Amino acid sequence: MIYLKLFISFMKIGFCSFGGMTMIPVINDEVLRYGWMTAAEVMDIVAVAEMTPGSLGINCATFVGLRTAGIPGALFASLGVMMPSLTLSMLAAHFILHMKGNKYLESAMRGVRPASLGMLAAAAVTLSVSTFAAGGVIDVSGFSLPAFLGGISWNLVLIAVVTGVILLKFKLSIPKTILIAAVLGLLIG
Repeated sequence: MIYLKLFISFMKIGFCSFGGMTMIPVINDEVLRYGWMTAAEVMDIVAVAEMTPGSLGINCATFVGLRTAGIPGALFASLGVMMPSLTLSMLAAHFILHMKGNKYLESAMRGVRPASLGMLAAAAVTLSVSTFAAGGVIDVSGFSLPAFLGGISWNLVLIAVVTGVILLKFKLSIPKTILIAAVLGLLIG
């Protein structure tokens, strides 16, 4: 039964890798072991999966499943690769709900929130510097900063501010906001 094989193979991939590029050798081994594709085809699928939106694991699972057993194969392979994350998330949610009101859990969660915010802020700063620095960047004690104010792409800053205001003020969906940003990029980018 090909659907069960796809499901179990991609579930193993989900359990045995940590996402991103670490999945490639495991995907390669599983797909080649069952003879679903050649090594060249696997690398082509990985390249396409990297270029398309979404996680590498789900994209590869969908492409391999579709190529191997059509749409049902794509569904089974995708569910398989998502199973570990879904299971762990549901267990964590159950644990948190069950332990609601526990002073230790509440304290731990109070500690996790600022750390999460800090990681988001670090990602925002890193992405901002790489996005808005037009004239190159300089490295100052581990932090990349725009070389000078003239080295900032002010048109890109304007696009970011306008789309941010539109997103927050008018509560547009993300695809509509991206479309507006693309149009602004064509006009002033």
